[in-house]
Amino acid sequence: MSDQQFAGIFQGQLCLLREDGGQVLESQFGRSLRDRAIQSYNRNLWKTQGRGGQSLSRALHTPAERDPSDFRIAITSVTRGRDPGQLLYTLETDEISGVFSRDAAGVEQRLFHTADFRARHLDVSPDGCEIATSVHHRNGMANLAVLRADGSDLNEVTDGESVDEAPRWVPGPGRRLVFQSAGMPHGPRGRAARLGPSSLQELDLDTGKIACLAQAADFDFLWPRIASDGTLYYILRPYAGARPPVTGWDALRDTVMLPFRIIWWIGMLAEAFASIRAGRQVPAPRESVLKVAATPSSWLLMRQPAQGAAEAETIASGVRSFDLSSDGSLIYSDGFDVYRIPADHGPAAKILAGENIDLIAAL
Repeated sequence: MSDQQFAGIFQGQLCLLREDGGQVLESQFGRSLRDRAIQSYNRNLWKTQGRGGQSLSRALHTPAERDPSDFRIAITSVTRGRDPGQLLYTLETDEISGVFSRDAAGVEQRLFHTADFRARHLDVSPDGCEIATSVHHRNGMANLAVLRADGSDLNEVTDGESVDEAPRWVPGPGRRLVFQSAGMPHGPRGRAARLGPSSLQELDLDTGKIACLAQAADFDFLWPRIASDGTLYYILRPYAGARPPVTGWDALRDTVMLPFRIIWWIGMLAEAFASIRAGRQVPAPRESVLKVAATPSSWLLMRQPAQGAAEAETIASGVRSFDLSSDGSLIYSDGFDVYRIPADHGPAAKILAGENIDLIAAL
């Protein structure tokens, strides 16, 4: 059995895993935010007590005073650091986002945090001097950014009406990144239209040139990684925005069901208004904590040899997340279990049984 470790994200929690088990890693920064939320809530608890307390609470309510059980803290991405045993990860709440490191001894360091954007999808350069990330803005756009290893001097290196994500450094000479990019065109009134299919792009940071590696109108190309021998790996899935043609039966069914849908919405609105008039608070929908659904079998893990003439081949189906290990092997997850494909491209073997695995990273 291999003693290799890897990291995973399970419903916003960061876990350090081995084939014989694992442990949840708590962020000290995240815990301090939650502790402050609890203290603030307790200091303002009197506002909800006594006659008229609920009305006063609603009038004076601020994000800092909300129920701490509703305070969202989530780890959104993780990758290996430049030092042995080091992790880099992004953490976000409803108000802020930040980049953090954790060394082999478990000591956490905040590289930076901000309320201006959301930082996600980290990768450390081969020389360990730079970190690539994706910066998500309030307008829905996302650009790639590069910062120093100490968290300083963050510079966005892409722009435009697109969502650029999942940057990965390319092995070899120069400073190059591969990433996924989806266009976000605007309609005639200036509103953002449906996000387009994701393509794979390569950016040369020294020259500023961008080259398209793969694209198709009906598919998303996601999470690119390039191995040391130039092999390109990625997840291929059907593009969600590609709608099948509407048949006559579909049109007839929608027409027949329209009155029933209108009646259902009227009933929902009437119930909400009745709750408000009776002084009851209408409960907000809560985020599900149930098991994730199985990854569709149409999500394919692909391998494209460096030789351009060779066709890409499918090496696994139903893949939610994957990563390349330093020993040349590959690990991937279907959302429940973790598998390894050896460096010699032999058959995959299950190495860990789990559930709710949103992201996996080799260490």
